[in-house]
Amino acid sequence: MSVFTGWRAALRIAGRDAMRAKGRSALVVAMIAVPVLGVTALDVTFRSMTQTTAEKLTSQMGSADALFADQQMGPLEQMPDGEMFQQTDPDAPVSQAPPPVDVTTTFPKGSRAISIQSVPASVTTEYGIANTDIYEFRTSDGMARGKTDLVRGSYPHGTGEMAATELFLEETGLSVGSTTTVRNYGAKFKITGVIEQPNDLKSRALFADPGAVIAPWKAKADHDKKVLPPNTTPKEWLVKGPDGVGVTWPDVMKANKSGILVTSRQVALDPPPDSEVPLLKKVERPNWGSSGDWSPALLTVVSMAVLEIVLLAGPAFAVGARRSRRQLGLLGTCGGDRRHVRAVVLGGGLVLGGVGAVTGVVLGVGLTVAFRPMLENWAGHRFGSLVMPPTELLLIAAIGLVTGLLAAFAPAVVASRQSILESLTGRRGVRRSSRVLPVVGACVLALGCAAAVYGATSGDETLVAGGSVVAELGMLGCIPVVVGLLGRLGRRLPLSPRMALRDAARNRGRTAPAVAAVMAAVAGSVAIATYMSSKVAEYEYEYTPSLAQGTIAVMSNGDGSAERLPLARAAVERNMTVSGGRADFKRVWAGSDCNVYYEEENGCGTLQLVKPTGEGHTCPLKGKGAQELAARLSADEHKEQMNTPACLGEHMLSHAFPTGEDQILVADANMLSTYVKLDDPAAADALAAGTPVLLNPAYAKDGEVTLTAVHKYNDRDKENRKQHPGKARTTTDRLKVYVAPAKYAATPGVRLILPQKTADRLGLHTQPAGSVYAVSQPPSNAEQQRIDGALEQAGGGFWLQTDSGPGQDENTLLLVLTLFAGVVTLGAAAITTGLAKADAEADLTTLSAIGAPPGVRRTLTGFQCLVVALTGVVLGTITGLVPAVALRLVDLREALAAMRADPMESAYTPIVLPWSTLAVLVVGVPLLAGALAAAITRSRQTLARRAG
Repeated sequence: MSVFTGWRAALRIAGRDAMRAKGRSALVVAMIAVPVLGVTALDVTFRSMTQTTAEKLTSQMGSADALFADQQMGPLEQMPDGEMFQQTDPDAPVSQAPPPVDVTTTFPKGSRAISIQSVPASVTTEYGIANTDIYEFRTSDGMARGKTDLVRGSYPHGTGEMAATELFLEETGLSVGSTTTVRNYGAKFKITGVIEQPNDLKSRALFADPGAVIAPWKAKADHDKKVLPPNTTPKEWLVKGPDGVGVTWPDVMKANKSGILVTSRQVALDPPPDSEVPLLKKVERPNWGSSGDWSPALLTVVSMAVLEIVLLAGPAFAVGARRSRRQLGLLGTCGGDRRHVRAVVLGGGLVLGGVGAVTGVVLGVGLTVAFRPMLENWAGHRFGSLVMPPTELLLIAAIGLVTGLLAAFAPAVVASRQSILESLTGRRGVRRSSRVLPVVGACVLALGCAAAVYGATSGDETLVAGGSVVAELGMLGCIPVVVGLLGRLGRRLPLSPRMALRDAARNRGRTAPAVAAVMAAVAGSVAIATYMSSKVAEYEYEYTPSLAQGTIAVMSNGDGSAERLPLARAAVERNMTVSGGRADFKRVWAGSDCNVYYEEENGCGTLQLVKPTGEGHTCPLKGKGAQELAARLSADEHKEQMNTPACLGEHMLSHAFPTGEDQILVADANMLSTYVKLDDPAAADALAAGTPVLLNPAYAKDGEVTLTAVHKYNDRDKENRKQHPGKARTTTDRLKVYVAPAKYAATPGVRLILPQKTADRLGLHTQPAGSVYAVSQPPSNAEQQRIDGALEQAGGGFWLQTDSGPGQDENTLLLVLTLFAGVVTLGAAAITTGLAKADAEADLTTLSAIGAPPGVRRTLTGFQCLVVALTGVVLGTITGLVPAVALRLVDLREALAAMRADPMESAYTPIVLPWSTLAVLVVGVPLLAGALAAAITRSRQTLARRAG
């Protein structure tokens, strides 16, 4: 019999076994197909979302030949693709107001062009008002195709129509056919259609024909001084060159002489020789990097994915080999040797691996096509085309096929070593675990940990990643020893858990791979989740809030709107649920109001809260000796120093309130309870008695603060100037204050609260400036628009100040990681449980024969599954913390270097464990695995005659 004939028979037997055990075969195919599916979808998505040069040009200029833009810098030179340019004479000064250039004179003769210009505007919505950008761009022109496309409705035409993006309509509650008003000059427009920008699907914008918005707006501003002129962007032009010619490189260089930057499709796709590019004689061609930098990371990811599949699918092939051992024994009685037994098991790997690889590739491509709109929305732009590189897809399928063979290799070797008698009688014989593997694993584990630690201390992230992978591989080698130790833990446990632990320890060959698979999956998830949680904690610490948490504020800009504040307060309270109280506040100043008389130098007064010097008052991280001190501080010591009141006043500045740098405002006790959250009756009594409340103790000395006021009155401030003739006077007052505890020094925007009577006594001026509200959550888009609209109805001159936090919400990704690790854990535990049931049939028969309760079989299966899942999850959690901690140590090293260069820079680099993720993985998933295994196991077993 030839080699090919033997393999043909082996493949035929393997195919029949696969069809006979459909459940196990489907499980193996799924294990191979799912990773192949993921890699295929990732590859097709990445290739499709990576735009080619031609696709980028289409999204930038539609179907035009070129994009012309005045850079307002005089003659320039550029690269052929237009990505880089500079003045022809780099030493020439850039004119602040260069003479205007008629861009149309630089177009090639016989060209046709349309303009693009945008302006920010305030428009009415279904809920109230919103701010957006309006583009004057003839979207109905053929040159616009690819840059803007019509989704539904019709293109705008004339002066009374607009089109909108989908996201703008969703957020504003408008629709096709609705009417919106450009509030800046009062013109009404009908929304005729929905426009999409393929290169920016998250755009919130309106589109109108040229001349529909900007020109009427300018005309009204010229005649009505209450209307501010539009703040337009420089005009750009899409140009269609002469038929058959386009816009050539000589055309580009000619336009450059007039200061016009040109992005030409023809030139970008077919650039001129370097000798014809003047800019290349002055600068080097930019190198934006290459994809080769990803090769080590990509190789590592692929290697770990293959290892994961092998660890998961290997025990499944072992289940098949164990269930087919009588058939394999019969193969030996018919003259087959070990080679043929190995060929049958490997044939199973080849058959199932091939089916899994093909299935994964087909499903990966199909799912990418099905979810293309969702992927495009996630990427923020449309795919130019769906790219399916055949070479890469074949390589992915080949990796899946090879993975199937690798997964079947170890079971094939084990099956071929069994004697024919053992196979026919079902006896397992005596199996000895390797004594060398744990020693090698321990050495590799130590080496990997040492490499990761050295990489962390030296700042080498590549070494950290490599050391972590090596450490994980070393841990895989140590798992048989860990599993062996489990048997000693069950001496005093009840029957089912004791048998489950001893069975796992006795059969390490099937338990260890499944534990390793769980460990590998959980380790990756825990590493990423821990690093992400730590970064989020760092972002939250470094974030400077504009308002205290759980508050919003309505502010007046002071131009006569202060008298209408009651209407503004009613607008907020009518359109948003206010969970707490309200605190009104006033701004305070000395002399003439700098908000009004700011044009002249020293044309208004000043009010300053003087900070004392010395220990407890001066921040040691700023000024002389700061760097020497920073060099001696650890990250925790630096954080503690930065959070002292003396340093908080230097780096934590919020300008939400109209209080200036000194953060002084006039308010009553409601500000303490609503905004500051200072519930001390003594503080409220102090304000009522005319004693200021100081929130930052660093500004107080002996319970007093120093206020310095320069009472300078502008000649244009006739009313106040008449009451205060003569030269400006400077006053310095020492005020007894209530000093709040140090933790209130971090209150955003407020440092000193003055009572009204104290401000009057000091000769200061005050004006109502706004109100603070306690709320349970920030306003939604609809609520914000309603409030903005109501504030405008109240006469305008108000705005709503909110703070939504640092915005680092990673809950979705953490959930995905948890689900991934949980699914792998359940799958690995299910495989091992199936193998254990195949191995333990004789033991279960004996238990039934001696009268064991029916529930023992169910609970034993549940505990077997629980042992695998819990062991793998615990080891994976420990292993996953190694790279996460090491990478955070790299971050700490970089943060300390930055802090010692600038002592006011934060060096806080926390390591935060994702407790919710760990709780689900360490407790929830193993319990779920055990419960599911027990639930689907039959309590009773049909007794059979035992062989031998």
